[in-house]
Amino acid sequence: MFHVKVAGSALEREDAFSVRKMVFVEEQGVPLNLELDENDATAAHFIVYSEERPIGAGRIRKISTGVGKVERVCVLKEFRGKHLGNLIMHSLEEHAKQTGMHKIVLNAQSYAVPFYEKLGYLVTSPEFMDADIPHRAMEKMITQ
Repeated sequence: MFHVKVAGSALEREDAFSVRKMVFVEEQGVPLNLELDENDATAAHFIVYSEERPIGAGRIRKISTGVGKVERVCVLKEFRGKHLGNLIMHSLEEHAKQTGMHKIVLNAQSYAVPFYEKLGYLVTSPEFMDADIPHRAMEKMITQ
C-alpha cells in the first residue's frame, strides 16, 4: 500500500518538493525560499507513495565525514498516524549506513521530539527557533 523510494529523477524530486510545500509552506507557514534551499541539490530525497500519489518525504545529506543530517521529514496531514514517519526514518537510516555514515543529526520541531526519541535519537541542544518554529537538535549513532 505504501512504499518509499529514493528520488532518481527530476519528477520524483518534484514529488518530494510538492509534499514539503504542502506541509511546511501551506500548513506551517514556512516561507518557500527557506523551505527549498541550496541543500536540495546535494541531498538524497526520499518519497513515500500511496499508489502513485506522493504523501511523505524526507532528505539526508552528508555534512562531514561519517555524519549525515536528516531534514524535511514530513507526511501529509490525512496520512499521519499510519507510522509513515517511521518508514521514512528507517529508509533514511538504511541509506546512511549504506553510504558509510555512523552518526545522524537532525533539528526536530519541538513537538516531534518524542517521535525521534522513540527511534533512539537524543536531544543535544536547548530549544531554538528556526523559521519561527521551536526546534531541538538531536543525534543518533548508527551501526553498520
